[in-house]
Amino acid sequence: MNKEELQRRTQLFSIRIIKLVEILPSNNTTNILTKQLIRCATSIGANYRSACKGKSKADFINKIIIVEEEADESIYWLELIENLVKTNLPEIVDLKKEANELTAIFTAIGKTAKQNQLIRKSI
Repeated sequence: MNKEELQRRTQLFSIRIIKLVEILPSNNTTNILTKQLIRCATSIGANYRSACKGKSKADFINKIIIVEEEADESIYWLELIENLVKTNLPEIVDLKKEANELTAIFTAIGKTAKQNQLIRKSI
């Protein structure tokens, strides 16, 4: 998967999260949880785009770590919503799967970038 495909994938994830939030029941608790979910889910794509424009390898790595954390945080909020709203929406299952995949992808990217940085420093 190239940079543009991953940028598009993260953007689609954000769109799918927003569409999920729009169909959930609205109350004080759900509103708080969904605001948190939207913040971290949309942050994945925004921070990945920023990482791609990083000023240095260290900047790239720092931003990728943030992307990884935001993807993992999305899983947390999706799980809370799933448990508290007591809904069996297939969208939540699919979005948790995608968030897990994004977390794995960005973890691997970060690990590779860190290893490459260490190799360059040792040369």
